[in-house]
Amino acid sequence: MFKKITGVVMTALLAVSVAACGSSKPDNGSSAAPGGSAASGGTGKNVTLRLGHITGESDAWHKGALKFAELVKEKSNGSVTVEVYPSSTLGNDRDMIEGMQMGSVDFALVAGVLSNFYEPYSILELPYLFRDKDHLEKVLYGDVGTKLKKDLLDNAQVRGLEFWVRGPRELTANKKIEKVEDLKGLKIRVPEIPASIAAWKAMGASPTPMAFGEVYSSLQTGVIDAQENPFALIASNKIQEVQSHLMLTNHVYGYVLLTMSDMTYQKLSPDQQKAVEEAAKEATQFENDLVAKNEEELLKTLKDSGMEVVELDTAPFAEKAKTVHAEFAKKYGQELYDSIINTK
Repeated sequence: MFKKITGVVMTALLAVSVAACGSSKPDNGSSAAPGGSAASGGTGKNVTLRLGHITGESDAWHKGALKFAELVKEKSNGSVTVEVYPSSTLGNDRDMIEGMQMGSVDFALVAGVLSNFYEPYSILELPYLFRDKDHLEKVLYGDVGTKLKKDLLDNAQVRGLEFWVRGPRELTANKKIEKVEDLKGLKIRVPEIPASIAAWKAMGASPTPMAFGEVYSSLQTGVIDAQENPFALIASNKIQEVQSHLMLTNHVYGYVLLTMSDMTYQKLSPDQQKAVEEAAKEATQFENDLVAKNEEELLKTLKDSGMEVVELDTAPFAEKAKTVHAEFAKKYGQELYDSIINTK
């Protein structure tokens, strides 16, 4: 009896094993990655990808992102669809960068917080590093910018597609700031970027790092007194409703980087990768032209809203801020710093 039972069990197990082997199929790369990312294996199948950013729908970032999405769809013959999520829908800058590293976010427009993932980007955030917009563009679109993108990929697994130019960062507050001494004790929101924190301390302010999505309510409730951003972010996030004065400090000529999860990139076919790269280049020109066109109009909008615009001598501000440059150059890359300063 024991032998009969054993024989029946073995026969049943063998049948199950054969059935399992007969039903198995090779992985054809059809499963989606987290967050709706591209199918694995670079098969070129139709995919829907997500692009996030922190600004509102009226901002040039959003319009540039929509243009990028349109171009990707066109150049990939409809095989790649990019959905754009504004206003921190996919999280703040740090959340989105971490999401790209994990593959749950496919694209993001991010800037200074990149320094938390590859520290040399801190140097780009030093107030009064760039002389003007022309200096910024020569750096970003030259050898320095190319190396920065490569190093970001190598160190953070985030692919920098293209730098987009922003308007200069300006200071807003509920009082007039005319000289650097007026900054003493001013509770100013800054991004979570060491270079920004150090420079504002050197200028006499009391910097408070926080996510941009918290800025409006923090100004409204008096948690902070001031903030600093380009005209576009001030206007699109209605900072003028909770701040009375706009100081033209021009302290950072900045950028935003159109980034992509390298996990997502590797799962696209070569043709799809090419479509994304070409679309990024064309969208860059579109966005940069839009930013340049909008600056004067945005300043008028802020004036018309009732903000008092204060023009000031920035030299004393720059003198104080530059006292931290050497520290950051030494810590994060003297060669990078010198390359930027010496770009003509």
